[in-house]
Amino acid sequence: MNIEYTNATEAFESLYSLIMGMGAQTNVGTKALYNIGFYLLHPEQRIITTEWRKFSQKYAEREFDWYVSGNRSVAEIKKYAPLWDKMHGGDNIVNSNYGWQWARNDQLDKCVEQLRHDKNTRQAWFTIFDGKEKDDYKYDTPCTLSVGFDIKPNIGALDMSVIMRSNDLIYGFCNDQYCWTTLQQLVADELGLPVGTYYHFAHDLHIYEKHFNMKEKFYEHEKNT
Repeated sequence: MNIEYTNATEAFESLYSLIMGMGAQTNVGTKALYNIGFYLLHPEQRIITTEWRKFSQKYAEREFDWYVSGNRSVAEIKKYAPLWDKMHGGDNIVNSNYGWQWARNDQLDKCVEQLRHDKNTRQAWFTIFDGKEKDDYKYDTPCTLSVGFDIKPNIGALDMSVIMRSNDLIYGFCNDQYCWTTLQQLVADELGLPVGTYYHFAHDLHIYEKHFNMKEKFYEHEKNT
């Protein structure tokens, strides 16, 4: 299932409706759609403007800056998103600092060099989740599997693809797409290329039960205030 959306807001609103209307009820308290892939045609429009989502650009920027730092400690970021405090074994160290992951073995730098030297390369990919490291995933299993770049033939724009094993639409997707498309922009700038499309694939795209009525609760609250 591949869909095209103009931007992140259109994707979020459409996918929320799709999951709530067609999602399978799971045994872990979610509604989920499986093997969903879609394009953002204008990935630079990464701010979710949906009123009831209350997207925080400030937090998304803070999370991206944390990734860029490569610091695996959640000591600071958990002050702004308490979920991070549930993802470590008492030492504040997590596997899901994506910047730490893309810097391992210079993965991202090597992708940039591959693209710089061969605009037709199909090898400009780096990995996050690594099945060979499953024993390290007791507290924190990365949601992103891999990230790849392509230079679009005849256009010369930098496309990006992100493959997720599992993705919460409300917080996961909204913040993930902000961070990944920001990285796409940075890589494109480094290569002197325009930004192309962003492709997002999730094996399990879901909404948690606590957010099933998120939209209705927002408007009910607005009506009563």
